Amino acid sequence: MPTATIDGITTHYEVSGSGPPLLLFSPGGFNATLENWSSFGIYQRLQLLEHLRAHYTCIAFDRRESGRSGGRVERITWPDYATQGRGLLDELGIERARLLGGCIGCSCLAAFATESPERVERMVLYSPAGGPRYRLTQRARFAAHLEFVEEHGLAAVVELAAQSEKTFAQEPRLGPWVNAIRTDAAFAQDYAARDSDAYRALVGEMGERLFDRDTVPGADPERLLQLELTALVVPGRDESHATSAARYLEECLERSEYWDVPPEAQTAETAPARLLEFLQQ
Repeated sequence: MPTATIDGITTHYEVSGSGPPLLLFSPGGFNATLENWSSFGIYQRLQLLEHLRAHYTCIAFDRRESGRSGGRVERITWPDYATQGRGLLDELGIERARLLGGCIGCSCLAAFATESPERVERMVLYSPAGGPRYRLTQRARFAAHLEFVEEHGLAAVVELAAQSEKTFAQEPRLGPWVNAIRTDAAFAQDYAARDSDAYRALVGEMGERLFDRDTVPGADPERLLQLELTALVVPGRDESHATSAARYLEECLERSEYWDVPPEAQTAETAPARLLEFLQQ
């Protein structure tokens, strides 16, 4: 699988299919890997990528700090995630592309669109992560991690990471850099040696900034309202993908279409067909 160095961080990606470029921001929270398009949540049932690659050159990648991509301890923001996607297009020599985001990938996509609208042909926001329970859940994960670090230190995080394959979502004490800790020995060594107080201040601010609203994080509504991009919004309906989050994006994106179909009626037959109908317009 090819890699690219973007903003000093290794990105693992996969290009498949043929046709116009389609950049995919993976679902899966802090474990947003390209494999999630076929193995995670509703995407396992829909198999969107299998259908899309018959019509588009699909560019999927492991988000930074996920899968086989690298990471860096810093106050990560949504524009940082957008930088990874934009840098991957640069690496591939693609100036403009269609975009698809799933789950938390919708927040990355929103940041990309507001930062670089000239590079977006049109975009699909599938089951955007958001809503009050989602914010509370994410904040609680960060709080649990910080409590563990305060009590046991960063070296204990490294030790805990070696004891299982659990993700940050499955075991909040591990924190958002657990994947980089497991896959990069030099990273793990540097991580364990960091000043604990400075780290906790950084991570606390990062969690507050990333999950700062009960709608969809990623871009301020003022900036979304200014976009003149055509979008398709597909709703979710659970504690992490509130229907209100999808309706919020529909309201903020004035040139959006809303596929008013609940998740249980989104099938491997209807969902790919609806996306292809929109993308090919």
